[in-house]
Amino acid sequence: MQALPTQGSSLEEPILKVEGLSVIRSGKLIIEDIDLTVRKGEFVGIVGPNGSGKTTLLLTILGILKANSGKIRIYGSKPMSKELDGKISWVSQAASNLPSDLRVTVRELVELGALNRGNMFSRWRDKEKVNQAIEMVGLQDVENTDVGRLSGGQRQRAVIGRALASKAEFIILDEPLVGIDRQSRSSLLKLLDNLCHEANKTILMVSHDLAAIRQTAHRMIYLEESIKFDGETSIFPELTELAELRGIMPVHGEDHHHHHHSDIKNGDL
Repeated sequence: MQALPTQGSSLEEPILKVEGLSVIRSGKLIIEDIDLTVRKGEFVGIVGPNGSGKTTLLLTILGILKANSGKIRIYGSKPMSKELDGKISWVSQAASNLPSDLRVTVRELVELGALNRGNMFSRWRDKEKVNQAIEMVGLQDVENTDVGRLSGGQRQRAVIGRALASKAEFIILDEPLVGIDRQSRSSLLKLLDNLCHEANKTILMVSHDLAAIRQTAHRMIYLEESIKFDGETSIFPELTELAELRGIMPVHGEDHHHHHHSDIKNGDL
């Protein structure tokens, strides 16, 4: 297979390549004809209104949902292939809602990430990796505290710590900012950004928090059944153009900007 050079990127195989992907759930077309390529070290944010297919796209990439047409390759393999074992880490939106009576410490939770099929009995050899992950998510001072006693932001960090302790290079996050206060949110995003730059991880993150993603992701995708925008964050459309992308025309002449702003703050996008 001949790789064609693309501008500004190396010739190495993309981590994720999605071509012509459509998914139908309960008889309804949720996503249609999606093409998406993610390369090593990218931090890609996917935004779009509720019900626009963001989670469906992630679950299909992970192989949990089946595609109706199109093809997905991760490191050149099909979703759920054995070759992908340990290469992908998934942080779901339920992560920070761990049951409060869960008797597991931050360190134990992170150690779970360091386990995989091949090293069930060598967890102590991975101590260094576990320490490093706990440090990267800034939880050294609570590493022996039960996860259930932490704040939502700290739990989310602990779950990301677990993802880091695995060797996974490709981290997929679904709404990791839900239920997290503003301050933890920006430090969490800074952490993810550092992971790309310093640990050379590749991140694909879904969020309805447009402002937050705009601050950190290098590239943004606006998804509403199909991809309506895919490009550098710096050229992501302004809110009025976004509304036009969605086919929503101004109702109140010029003062409609304000309404959009308040909508977005409340996370409608």
